Amino acid sequence: MANKVLLFSDDAQAELDSVEAELEMVELQISELLEKQTKLNSRKNKLLQTLEGACSSAQPSGSSKPRKPSFSKQDLQHYEESDFSWSEEVQAKLCSVFQLSKFRPLQQAAINLSMSGKDLFLVMPTGRGKSLCYQLPALCSKGFTLVIAPLVSLMEDQLMYLKSVNVPAVTLNASSTKEDSKQVLAGMIDKNSPFKLLYVTPEKIAKSKLLMSKLEKAYNMDLLARIAVDEVHCCSQWGHDFRPGEILYHPDYYKLLGILKRQFPKVPLVGLTATATSNVLKDCQKILCVQEPITLTAPFNRPNLYYEVRFKDNEDCVEQISQLIRERYKNQSGIVYVFSQKDAEAVATDLQKRNILAQPYHANMEPSDKSLVHQRWSSKKIQVVVATVAFGMGIDKADVRFVIHHTISKSIENYYQESGRAGRDDGSADCIVFFGFADIFRVSTMVVMENTGQQKLQNMVAYCQNVDRCRRAMMAIHFDEVWNDDECNQMCDVCRHGNDYITMDITKHARDVVTIVEMASSMDEKLTPLKVCDAWLGKGPAKHRKTIKVTSLSRLEVESIIIHLLLHGYFSEDFSFTPYTTHFYLKLGRKAALLKKDNHSITMKMRRRVMSHATVKKVSESAGEKSSAKLEGKRAADSDNKKSVAKKVKTLP
Repeated sequence: MANKVLLFSDDAQAELDSVEAELEMVELQISELLEKQTKLNSRKNKLLQTLEGACSSAQPSGSSKPRKPSFSKQDLQHYEESDFSWSEEVQAKLCSVFQLSKFRPLQQAAINLSMSGKDLFLVMPTGRGKSLCYQLPALCSKGFTLVIAPLVSLMEDQLMYLKSVNVPAVTLNASSTKEDSKQVLAGMIDKNSPFKLLYVTPEKIAKSKLLMSKLEKAYNMDLLARIAVDEVHCCSQWGHDFRPGEILYHPDYYKLLGILKRQFPKVPLVGLTATATSNVLKDCQKILCVQEPITLTAPFNRPNLYYEVRFKDNEDCVEQISQLIRERYKNQSGIVYVFSQKDAEAVATDLQKRNILAQPYHANMEPSDKSLVHQRWSSKKIQVVVATVAFGMGIDKADVRFVIHHTISKSIENYYQESGRAGRDDGSADCIVFFGFADIFRVSTMVVMENTGQQKLQNMVAYCQNVDRCRRAMMAIHFDEVWNDDECNQMCDVCRHGNDYITMDITKHARDVVTIVEMASSMDEKLTPLKVCDAWLGKGPAKHRKTIKVTSLSRLEVESIIIHLLLHGYFSEDFSFTPYTTHFYLKLGRKAALLKKDNHSITMKMRRRVMSHATVKKVSESAGEKSSAKLEGKRAADSDNKKSVAKKVKTLP
């Protein structure tokens, strides 16, 4: 009798364990579906708002409660007109000083709003003329405009340009001499206004009591015309883009800028950015203490830019980059973005060895050396700047024909802004990112301490891994824009090369590679992504080879599958910190348990083939020809030339 009870107890326990395991699996599936439902509902609501006209090109900021928009299309149309008391002077100085005959979209509205004393957030793509929206009003106003800018390169570029058009502008930063500082501070309270624009760093606002005292006096004398916060997204915890060594200020300095609106409530503030989402803008509004700003948002699309992603054949893709520069961009200016200061020096040296006039630019260089590189590049004495993110914001060189990323950016926002430095003259330009497996984890360890760093990086990786969606569509979703893929006009590699991918069932492969990580975990071993690749390809330690199911896939396929599993939650990050570095290991993600279910499957899309160097060269030449042709008025896609290639479903061996 006792034995029967024990057997019954064992059976019941076994069934209980099975039920609990199944419940856990069901909860995972429910969680996955709820997560998908939330994302789809969010996207649906944004699309409905757009279609109903709630999100026009001028969007009200602030409360999300349903109410009549505080700034309508009719209001925007009013400010787009030129019948204000200052309109004649604005138009005259647009032509005589800035040598422009007309405004670009939203510029006139932004200028009129600022001249009217309104607080304003202006979201406009890189190269669309944000700076003019405070520089021109500064010339047409009494006193001076205070400009807060984050980077030396930004201030130097704008001061260099303003000097060339005879606009009096000055700066106060850490490198200013005592004599220069004395003259600037005196000029702030001079009724004759010896300068129209004063550029300062956030650090200067936070630390200099003397500067704040002078601003107070200028305010009381009605000489502080307006405050412009350039790269306003840096205020937000969601929008801070710099890492230590690349910034002029402690990140918290931007968050102290709310004192300006509290101290000078009657002074209009304009915040400018190329990359802010609605959440970032709401954050900025609170931090800057702006009550009801008007937000103008220009369309994100730059039709003259061609977007392309290339897989790195190896960790050093300098030969491919140099070949591109020599053959496609001969005698044309460009930027090569790199991961680190060390990379900037190394890649610049490698390009020089290949007879390309290139010089590095990074935060640890002497200010005079950075200025020299900037000036030589602007005057075409060198062809390429090899730079970290320390170079770029506010750089206003119009004829940049290419922006190449040696390493992926840390976010889509960063990539959009960095690549957007190409083609500001509206001529054709290429934005090419080299996507390497190891680079993902280098960048990941760099952003590990950022609030949303991993999620932003994963979005960037998904952009690069993508093989079936228009590149612009990927950006549009990220920036809450509605996008029709036909508008790309084949100005990205995905749209140009059509359905050059296959849909693969990778369930079996996913189980095999997850087993490798699971086995290592059971033995208290940690595996880097590179070691997981090696083990799966049969190149791991000899003691493990007998227990590992070696794959026949290529290394590129192995890497793509591991990235896919990481992006979709079957793997997750496991960081290990030492005093000198941060290590990235793979561990099982929350969805790994789903692979134990027989009916669970995973599919992914992968390029049909990997192009050889010869094919890449032909495609590159074709891309250059097609880009030029489109700019001559042939942008409309020819539907007859679009061949429909059926998507084949393939199960890998």
